[in-house]
Amino acid sequence: MTNYKMNLPLLKHIVIAVIAMIQINACTSSDNNNDEPNVETPISFYYGADLSYVNEMEDCGAVYKNADGTVTDVYQIFKNEGANLVRVRLWHNPQWTNYSNYEDVKLAIQRAKNNGFKVLLDFHYSDTWADPSKQEIPAAWASQINNTPALGNLLYNYTYDTLENLADLNLLPDMVQVGNEINPMILQQGDLVWPIDWERNSALLNKGIQAVRDISNAKNKTIEIMLHIAQPENGLWWFEQAADNGVTDFDWIGLSYYPQWSDYNLSEVQTPLATLINTYNKKLMIVETAYPYTLNDVDNAGNILGTNAMIDGYPATEQGQLNYLNDLTQAIKNAGGEGLVYWEPAWVSTDCFTLWGQGSHWDNATLFDQENKANLGMKFYNNALDE
Repeated sequence: MTNYKMNLPLLKHIVIAVIAMIQINACTSSDNNNDEPNVETPISFYYGADLSYVNEMEDCGAVYKNADGTVTDVYQIFKNEGANLVRVRLWHNPQWTNYSNYEDVKLAIQRAKNNGFKVLLDFHYSDTWADPSKQEIPAAWASQINNTPALGNLLYNYTYDTLENLADLNLLPDMVQVGNEINPMILQQGDLVWPIDWERNSALLNKGIQAVRDISNAKNKTIEIMLHIAQPENGLWWFEQAADNGVTDFDWIGLSYYPQWSDYNLSEVQTPLATLINTYNKKLMIVETAYPYTLNDVDNAGNILGTNAMIDGYPATEQGQLNYLNDLTQAIKNAGGEGLVYWEPAWVSTDCFTLWGQGSHWDNATLFDQENKANLGMKFYNNALDE
């Protein structure tokens, strides 16, 4: 039997020598990398998820499971699959919900950053949904709707102050959308006014852009700016008019793309995307898209997507959903684009109510099945792990 006590002094010297060698190697490695400490690998393509509904869904009882059926934090599920960007919407002062306000967004950004995500913050500049059919001015600003300089100052101060408050918490986003699906003129009331009054519209948009640039400079933090239009065909005319009217200081063209509502099917969409990139020399990202994995509706909130068994040649199945996302990703890359965000992949059905009914209007188009288990479509994010 070996006498271990007799070998302890020798063992001690060996351990000390090994530790010293490790420390020397560590110091040498550090010295060799002094020029580039903690260099972050640039992201060549953003694989994103709009998780704006998650806090509400969890408060309504939703529990998420990974592909193995194990209950897991939903942010961690997306991270493990390969997602690298979280998009979050912000309403000005919504009175009809306790979510997508500043406090909710603050929590969402913290969760995203805790899991290592880049963050895209989407200012709607409204107390409710802003989209191509509605750009309703916040109630607090309505008295200044016809006073463009005063309204511009309100928009600037709100944007700057929001970002400054986030900066104080170390929660500044990496990208900011100045408006959401701003096909019409922003900050309107009631029925939309057409054509766009570009003198007003450009003044307002440029105030929002200036606010982001100013906070970026003040905090010495790069924050990229995105302008977001619904559907590529609308981007073609909108960005032309914007450029002609002095709206040029932005970094990203953001687009919503849902093939059933677009002039371009998936086999054609590469062409307008490439045209936008090459014409305006901007980066491009599809920041909203989705595809149904089933036509079943499990609650009283009617589903928005999936009234047909097949859209654009893809069946409403988990494999069809995955194929759609993979093919769209390739089309974006072929065009020179740099990102794809799935809109509301976690808006599962719960007992809570929307403005229009109990449940989710998206339960058949999430990236979770109807048992809240990550479905096959979630594997689209695996592409990021291969890059």
